[in-house]
Amino acid sequence: MTAVLPDKYSVRPPAFEDAQAILDLAGAYNISVIGSADWTLDDVQDALNEPAFDASRDAWLVFEGDRLAGFGWVFGKGDRRQLDQDVVAADLELERWLLDRVEERTREFGRAHGHSSVQLDTVAYQADAARRDRLKGYGYQVGTVFHRMRIDHTGAVPRPEVPAGVVVRRGTPDEAGQRAAHGVLNAAFDGQFGFTPRSFEEWRAAQEVHSAFDWSQQTVLEVDGEAVAMLSANDQFVEDENCGYVGRLAVLEKARGKGLAKFLLRDQFAIDAANGRSGTILHVDTNNPTPALGVYLSVGMRAVLVMEVWRLEVAV
Repeated sequence: MTAVLPDKYSVRPPAFEDAQAILDLAGAYNISVIGSADWTLDDVQDALNEPAFDASRDAWLVFEGDRLAGFGWVFGKGDRRQLDQDVVAADLELERWLLDRVEERTREFGRAHGHSSVQLDTVAYQADAARRDRLKGYGYQVGTVFHRMRIDHTGAVPRPEVPAGVVVRRGTPDEAGQRAAHGVLNAAFDGQFGFTPRSFEEWRAAQEVHSAFDWSQQTVLEVDGEAVAMLSANDQFVEDENCGYVGRLAVLEKARGKGLAKFLLRDQFAIDAANGRSGTILHVDTNNPTPALGVYLSVGMRAVLVMEVWRLEVAV
């Protein structure tokens, strides 16, 4: 049964100027669960600027008078077979209404792209038992578990020795370098949970509107003239934690087991320490088919936060 929006609420799409109100609402929820806002104003603005995001159709702000009482949005990429959503509302009746809007829009994506069903994912902090129970009641199931990993830098970190036969390309300012990084990313992550391959044009556009990213922060490793590994870093965690962030680390299957991932990580640690960062952060899927978690632990990183990805298979 579809939930009905109570009369005390009004609804409209978000505008860029609503970013602070969205941050305040989401931040208050996050603080209540994990003790920190975990979002910044740039994070919200970047989401609203996402090239594939249509605020007029993909998001809803719900007000009680002038107060923002809840919001929901859904993001698609690539072939829209897998979508990501966020819904925040203290009123559980309003939460259900927003989830219905998200699922309705999810079906529209599915029909437009010829899918019989679409995977709808949302992230819940493992510490929030009440929300996890509600998601289960709404028909979601745990798809995987992510750990936020961190290593602290208390001084200078030495640059690692470049592995034999490897050429390091620092920065990808030109299209050739960007295409090389994009190719490694799509090939290395193919088939992993929640990953949707994107065309080069869609991927580049998303990178360029990300306020915390610059092409100079992307590193590509070549062997015999072929790109075989990449690391894409950004400043997403600088404002709130003064930490560098590894957004993506990818190594082609044929190049694994040669220490390339550890080299890229240690290289980034040295870069972040030299830039005065307190540490380096990344997220890892603990069910990753590659031994990624073991690699991160082996270079001194530790888990500081556990998040679950809950998935709903939405029939179109």
